[in-house]
Amino acid sequence: MTLVQLQYVLAVAEHKNFTVAADKSFVTQPTLSMQIQKLEKELNIEIFDRTSHPIKITQIGQKIINQAKVILKEANRMQHLVNEEKGQLEGDFKIGVIPTILPTLVPLFYKTFVKNNPKSNLIIKELQTEKIIEEVKEGSLDFGIVVSPLYEDQLIEKTLYYEPLIAYIPPNHRLAGQDLISESDLDTADLLILQEGHCFRDNVLALCETSKLKQSPIKLESGSFDALIKLANDGYGMTLLPALEAEDLPSDLQQNLRQFEHPVPTREVSLIYHQSQLRATFENELVKTIQGILRGKIFLEQNDENHTVSLP
Repeated sequence: MTLVQLQYVLAVAEHKNFTVAADKSFVTQPTLSMQIQKLEKELNIEIFDRTSHPIKITQIGQKIINQAKVILKEANRMQHLVNEEKGQLEGDFKIGVIPTILPTLVPLFYKTFVKNNPKSNLIIKELQTEKIIEEVKEGSLDFGIVVSPLYEDQLIEKTLYYEPLIAYIPPNHRLAGQDLISESDLDTADLLILQEGHCFRDNVLALCETSKLKQSPIKLESGSFDALIKLANDGYGMTLLPALEAEDLPSDLQQNLRQFEHPVPTREVSLIYHQSQLRATFENELVKTIQGILRGKIFLEQNDENHTVSLP
């Protein structure tokens, strides 16, 4: 039994396909299949039911996969321990980032971090919060960048910044003439929000609940900020955007942005990791890089001029 064989088993379990698993593992399909067959022969069991499409994991196979995750996690921790002792930032660092943060935050810090730490390899995955929590706990991810607080056992949250919420109000909207808006100006009857599964949706709904707004239904939902902006421009209402998303808008659309009065509603963005992780040097370097880039353009600490929109 080898660690490579266990890695191949996990790849097939994830992708439910030998060809795709081989491609993701950077080996040929025959090589991957042969190694898994060797393991099955050694253990005298079948890990996968190859007669079904997609392939299925056998009952004993699932137990093998669960144990393989533990073994590989501990094997990785040994190398992490050595690198940490030497103060080295080397190897792969797997980070899960939620969809409403990845497009605006990652481009800001990625090149700078890699340039300053050339022996590190950042592997960024776009995932929903629940999946990030799951994979950080099981060790598939080293870190996650999410909206917090999460209140999850086994996980540590380190606040990166507080991102203001900004209103996008088209010219024909009832609030277009105001320079500043307040939470009490919002009305769920013409508020466009993201679909379920996006934590930013929860931020907006929590803001509405806090403001005791009218309980009329949300008018339209969409899966992206671009779609929400287009719907607003087409006369379906207004929407709220994170500050970094609003900053990336073309200049002709930025004239439709409206700031909130103080206290400004914000969302808390944090780096999360398992309480047993051994990569403190990387954690400190990543936090320093992100906060250094954002300093002066966004809130790094909570104060009396802004407040966090807590998740329900």
